[in-house]
Amino acid sequence: MRRTGRLLMDQVDLPRLARYRLLRPYLRQVVLEEAIREISLGEEELAGAQRTFFQENGIGDQEALEAFCRHHQLTVADLNYQIACPLRLRAFAARQFGAQAESRFLKRKPALDQVVYSLLRTPDAGLARELCLQIREGEATFADLAALHAEGPERSTCGIVGPVPLDQGHPDLVNRLRTAEPGVVLDPFAIESWWILVRLESFVPAVFGPESAQAMTQEMLEEWLEQQVDQRLRDVQIPQSSP
Repeated sequence: MRRTGRLLMDQVDLPRLARYRLLRPYLRQVVLEEAIREISLGEEELAGAQRTFFQENGIGDQEALEAFCRHHQLTVADLNYQIACPLRLRAFAARQFGAQAESRFLKRKPALDQVVYSLLRTPDAGLARELCLQIREGEATFADLAALHAEGPERSTCGIVGPVPLDQGHPDLVNRLRTAEPGVVLDPFAIESWWILVRLESFVPAVFGPESAQAMTQEMLEEWLEQQVDQRLRDVQIPQSSP
């Protein structure tokens, strides 16, 4: 552990943090502080973050700023640190993991693709077949029948689900959606105690760009943080005390 981390550890009551289940969150903050220590921000970037924070928290003048700091037991320097922290952490993640973002995206793409589909579930197999015929023959719309007959939460949305990640849901439903053609009502099929009617409305493939790159670096950052905290926990020596 770095000396700075060691000093931070020496300044706190570790047994009490452990008792209150605060040791892991504390160690996470220690790791974060060490990670972003060398990350600096431009004056304009920091000023923009401060303006946004002040607007969101109703801080319109110096008096309001001082009142906010008093209420939260912060110095102005502490507050500025908190405001800058997300930006510095994002910069650290981009520097540390940015080169791996596209590779991770390609591995995760099947889970990132999104779909919109119509869904109707009922415990009655015969009703499911009858409703399927009505939709296919144009006697009724999927939305109308879902509002009347669906017995899941889709009833309140006229059967529409999404957009949601393609891999969300029962594996059998996901597999059928992967190969479905938009606009075609699939034959009713059973999942557990339900009979399912489904129609793929649209498929929205995930595209690698700035937003997805940031999401991937954030995922890798979170994994790295968990690994670092796990290691710190293994290194911590907490004196055993009686209850």
